Amino acid sequence: MNRVLEWVSQKESKNGLETAETRALASSHDSDDRLLDAYSKSVIAAAEAVSPSVVNIEVHQTTRGRALIDPRRPREARGTGSGFIFTKDGLIMTNSHVVHGAAEIEVTISDGRRFQADIVGDDPETDLAVIRISATNLTPALLGDSKTIKAGQLAIAIGNPYGFQTTVTAGVVSALGRSLRSRTGRLIDNVIQTDAALNPGNSGGPLVNSRGEVIGVNSAMIMGAQGICFAIAIDTAKFVAARLIKDGRIRRGYIGVAGQNVPLHRRLVRFHDLPVESGVLVVSIEPNSPAQKAGLLEGDLIIGYDRQPIAGIDDLHRVLTENAVGVTATLTIVRRTEKISLDIVPEESKSETEP
Repeated sequence: MNRVLEWVSQKESKNGLETAETRALASSHDSDDRLLDAYSKSVIAAAEAVSPSVVNIEVHQTTRGRALIDPRRPREARGTGSGFIFTKDGLIMTNSHVVHGAAEIEVTISDGRRFQADIVGDDPETDLAVIRISATNLTPALLGDSKTIKAGQLAIAIGNPYGFQTTVTAGVVSALGRSLRSRTGRLIDNVIQTDAALNPGNSGGPLVNSRGEVIGVNSAMIMGAQGICFAIAIDTAKFVAARLIKDGRIRRGYIGVAGQNVPLHRRLVRFHDLPVESGVLVVSIEPNSPAQKAGLLEGDLIIGYDRQPIAGIDDLHRVLTENAVGVTATLTIVRRTEKISLDIVPEESKSETEP
């Protein structure tokens, strides 16, 4: 009898334990379902908020082809990209490489209407451009603040990869403060890295947070890599767009040199107590340029500008901003073994690739 009672007690205890485990497992599944549901709702809400602002951009370019019959005959090339409306009067943000040099731009908005677009301004050095369409009943996207972005937060990309309109991909902000080299050779600073999938045709579309605010302009991907994509931070985009709307371009300083990065001899660094171990070797100087007027010579090594160390061409690009135009500055160079200071007055940039 006692053995029977003991067996019953054990059975009840085991059943109770199994019931508790089952409840805990069910609770865990419910929690996971709620998290997944919350994630889905965030992506859906952000996509619904921004998708009406996303546009498809088709570009027509006329180039001189190498046709076998007549090499002089113009050849038409087509390309596609994305963009997003950011004002009610039809201003659209996109990438410079989407519209640069376009002979004709056609924009299709989310409701299917098609419009011809004009370029308001184009800045290849930040890979940003602003175009305009004349249309009514437009839905502008809400622009966010890239200073509030944190690595790991939700990131949603919306665009038209391979012509598939309003495609949504989601991931996270992988890293902040990256630098990306533009097609002109200049570095674009404070770029957002994300693993939200981008494909050809996504360029110029918005990168969005969970609140449906645009935090970046999708710009590039690493071909062959898995989930390494980049977007120009929206704070950079807002600054550039304001200047493009006002002036149609971005003013930058120009001194008229072609150079290359070179290491400095250790003895030279120690002798002059230099703050850098490399500099810009002046390879050539444009006639009648600020550099020639300042007395710069081929073979000189630029190591400083206006009390800021210059370790390479990227450093020189960073200091030759709009504020440098027309302002006398001190250019520090090494000529042979001698450290020299020259006064130089940068002019407004005449080239997209040379400092």
